[in-house]
Amino acid sequence: MATPFPDVLPETDTETKTRRQPPYAVVLHNDDVNGMEYVVSVLRKIFGYSVEKCVELMLEAHEKGKAAVWVGALEVAELKADQVRSCGPDPQQKAKGAATLGVSVEPAA
Repeated sequence: MATPFPDVLPETDTETKTRRQPPYAVVLHNDDVNGMEYVVSVLRKIFGYSVEKCVELMLEAHEKGKAAVWVGALEVAELKADQVRSCGPDPQQKAKGAATLGVSVEPAA
């Protein structure tokens, strides 16, 4: 004998809401030892920006202490920060104690 099914099914919440991950920024910190040309070349290499934009970002970091150079997903921000670090210090400034460019990953404001 078959079990009778109700004519009306119970209401279910089928609407799902997806939440976007908050954006993160790759922040370049001021560096008084590595050369300005080197900083610009690293920004060009990693982010593919124009020379003009790289100079603006480098000067912002120099004048304000830090500058957000890229904003996006956390995983990509971490990758970009690692790529900047992997470039190492300015070879021409190693004798003066140059270290790897200072970058951090922070929640975007």
